[in-house]
Amino acid sequence: MTVAAPDPREVREASLDELSRLGLPLPPAQFPLVWEPGDEIDLRPTAEIEARIAVLHLILARCFGMPPQAAMSWLLGSHLVDMVTPPEWQFVMGGKGDHRSFVLHHDALFALAWVLGLSKQLDPTLAVDERLVERLPHIAEGETFPRWRSRILTAPQHPADAAALLDLHYCLDWAYLETERSGRRAPGLIDANAIGQRRWALEWAVILRGPYHDEPPGWEEVDLST
Repeated sequence: MTVAAPDPREVREASLDELSRLGLPLPPAQFPLVWEPGDEIDLRPTAEIEARIAVLHLILARCFGMPPQAAMSWLLGSHLVDMVTPPEWQFVMGGKGDHRSFVLHHDALFALAWVLGLSKQLDPTLAVDERLVERLPHIAEGETFPRWRSRILTAPQHPADAAALLDLHYCLDWAYLETERSGRRAPGLIDANAIGQRRWALEWAVILRGPYHDEPPGWEEVDLST
């Protein structure tokens, strides 16, 4: 559902108000807006977001001891092999890559679950909702991706709400990194890595259309450098 993007300056003002409420430092005045007036926004197709959630959940299962043969069998049975990125494939099949970075995807998965309405909140002061696991594929029990999709009931967020949360996490990402650099304590139970993962997921899930936006990036192409 492509819609007109909300006023980016009003959204940014709300994001900065939230940073102030949390006692976090504010980014500089020249900090870029995420989109421009007149842009349009949308979410990726629900099925695509569901597939990304399932793949990330499978990767986390590998992080915590699932054998590669079992992981491959589940991907084949779920028809998700094509949805696995090359770095993810190397980790799933050969354990290659930064194990810790894959574990951190837990928060990216949480953000995607929020986008689809599988989690009711994405509070920067709270850790991942422990009840979320019941709403994810029961991989250990052999629940395939199609069976999981038939079990859950998604209610995707309105694109404007998801875009507003993206802007907030864009600002939070800067603020949490600045907080860690200055040796201050974060206001909640999570750190800059978790905020960065949530921003990664939102950057991928929210599609921005306008004269200054490229085509939507692949999962590994999301740019978190700014």
